[in-house]
Amino acid sequence: MKITAVLTAAMAASAAFPSLAQHDHHGEPPATTTTVPAPTQPTAQSMDHSTMDHSAMGHDMTADGDMPGMSASGHSMHGMAGALGPYSSSREASGTSWQPDASGHSGLHAMRGDWMLMAHGVVNAVYDDQSGPRGDSGSFASGMVMGMAQRPLGDGTLQLRAMLSPDPLMGARGYPLLLASGETANGVDRLVDRQHPHDFFMELAASVSHNIGPRSSVFVYGGLPGEPAFGPPAFMHREAIMESPEAPITHHWLDSTHISMGVVTAGVVVDKAKFEVSRFNAREPDEHRWNIETGAIDSTALRASWNPIDSLALQVSWGRFKDPEQLEPGVDQDRWSASALYAREFATGWRFAGTAAWGRKSIEHHGQHFNDDAYAVEASLKHGGWTYFGRGESTENRELVDADDGHGPAYQVGKVSIGAVRDFRVAQHVLFGVGGLYALNFVPEQLNDLYGSRRPTGAMTFVRLKLD
Repeated sequence: MKITAVLTAAMAASAAFPSLAQHDHHGEPPATTTTVPAPTQPTAQSMDHSTMDHSAMGHDMTADGDMPGMSASGHSMHGMAGALGPYSSSREASGTSWQPDASGHSGLHAMRGDWMLMAHGVVNAVYDDQSGPRGDSGSFASGMVMGMAQRPLGDGTLQLRAMLSPDPLMGARGYPLLLASGETANGVDRLVDRQHPHDFFMELAASVSHNIGPRSSVFVYGGLPGEPAFGPPAFMHREAIMESPEAPITHHWLDSTHISMGVVTAGVVVDKAKFEVSRFNAREPDEHRWNIETGAIDSTALRASWNPIDSLALQVSWGRFKDPEQLEPGVDQDRWSASALYAREFATGWRFAGTAAWGRKSIEHHGQHFNDDAYAVEASLKHGGWTYFGRGESTENRELVDADDGHGPAYQVGKVSIGAVRDFRVAQHVLFGVGGLYALNFVPEQLNDLYGSRRPTGAMTFVRLKLD
């Protein structure tokens, strides 16, 4: 079956990195991120990253070819230079977005001449059950497989990235998810109370940076597809919730632009701050999930990011989205976003990550102005082989009830979900996880008849394979 084929492919991918392990892992997966000193002192001692000169890291290597201080399973990237500037690559997330410098990582790493290669992947096989008249049940596969190649280029860095998803295997209608909306299954009908599949090609991108000082740089990023400078990192890259197979209902307020069919971004890094501007194609990907689309690069996004301390990443952003909705031609949007991401190890073997985010859609339609807000709070706690995660969300959604012009009343809806996953090491670079989650949804009284209750529920159970 298709899900089995995808899981097998993920296992096979790990075999491509047989020489990475310098030592074997047994039993439970590592639970902590190992922080390391600067490359001039390649030992495994911890250090204070706030006083560390990341520009000194450059591209130094240990004698055996590994990045200094990095385990074979890639649980630390603090010794590797960032693609966009002279800082630790642990700061970098999806597209050109930032996360806390203290964020944890997993993946496989290898050196081939001047090139540093990285592979990461996770594939979920999920059973989903959503209650009520608008609910449904079924199985689906989700996840991503990502590859990256990076090398020095003059006084800077060249990086190439590709990310693929098994989501199209779930079919055009995606999977059941109460209160989710956005995009279309067939080019005619909206997907409502279902999460759309992401495109097979999630990112094909390149970036070039040039250092203009010991802690500053300029950079250019381009992708087809790629991610413009808007919002926090995409949800599958946020440490606080990446272990959950469930998409957020705030996706189309915060981070749906992570698959944009044409992006060019330019920016400047000044120490712990970054300022960037993007021109991009804002139109949502169509119902054809296996292809690469093209379109006018006619939308604009601006973002300012700041990592004041290693454990915190802040951003504010604005975008002018030209004709973003396939079923609403000629209707533009202004979007705003602000977020805070937090991550740290607070005790030996214990790791916490959190997200707080806000997004707004502003639309002018038939002489009327709409401002619709969304909020999300996410958190995860890791210890041993266990990860516990949760998310709370609220949206003002105009797509839950059909309207002739596509803009019905805005209904304030919300959702809380909690879950856990237990990982077991089944091969040198592969973890097998078993998990589940439970969700409680909140709808106003006006929607009670449509959903059969003001508190409809959802649940998922899943198994997964993860490269580590």
